[in-house]
Amino acid sequence: MAQSATDGRLADRTVLVTGAGSSGPGWGVGKAIAAACARAGARVACLDVKLDNARETAGILEEEGGTTLALQADVTDSAQVEAAVRQVLDAWERLDVLVNNVGILELGGPVEASEESWDRVMDVNLKSMFLTCKHAIPAMQAQGRGAIVNVASIAATHWTGIPYISYASSKAGAVQFTRQVALQHAREGIRANAILPGLLDTPMVRAPLKDHYADGDVEAMIAKRDAMCPTGKMGDAWDIAHATVFLASDEAKYITGTDLVVDGGITAKFA
Repeated sequence: MAQSATDGRLADRTVLVTGAGSSGPGWGVGKAIAAACARAGARVACLDVKLDNARETAGILEEEGGTTLALQADVTDSAQVEAAVRQVLDAWERLDVLVNNVGILELGGPVEASEESWDRVMDVNLKSMFLTCKHAIPAMQAQGRGAIVNVASIAATHWTGIPYISYASSKAGAVQFTRQVALQHAREGIRANAILPGLLDTPMVRAPLKDHYADGDVEAMIAKRDAMCPTGKMGDAWDIAHATVFLASDEAKYITGTDLVVDGGITAKFA
């Protein structure tokens, strides 16, 4: 586990992280983001479609002395998202930071992917951002400030060698969605930025991609993905978590409507 002393950058802030559970053993991006925000002094609401996963993350933060909530919601359902936001406001009376991290990945190009798969990925990866912002932004407007961090992907702008048309398209949509939100609400003190992770070694990646890279051999898949990176090594969930804390904090008070690429230089090869 990546450890860091509480630094106070998010002291007295309330943060809602979607997809805060991990889809498998280890540290997923949402789980790491929740931990990094708590270690920066924030109160953290851990939201996941599986309550046990949200509770696991919240439990880790509480063991470290953090203040947390574990929430369950299907982020493609407006009523459930609204209820989750209301729970945060009822508990802590404000919502300072929204982190849209939840996402799924399904393989297939436009010929191979089913219509159902396309709709499912678009709903989870993109519609969810629309719904969380719909219900969270009014609280930020009332406060006169807020920060939104949307986790996208370098697949939004580059071909990564993997045919997942729905995932890439949803992440491209997330980038433009972020810019629209940022510009519309800039004068209200609300910032919105996107993080574009590159190749990461996380539970979400290991399960769906192992067959594509190496016929089910996870270690061979990791070796191939490591070799693709200029650094010789994939990133991990903490690289995204630390970037999130920065964008959520006042250190980034003059940063909005931008894309922070966290990819170990891989997209620079195609610049």
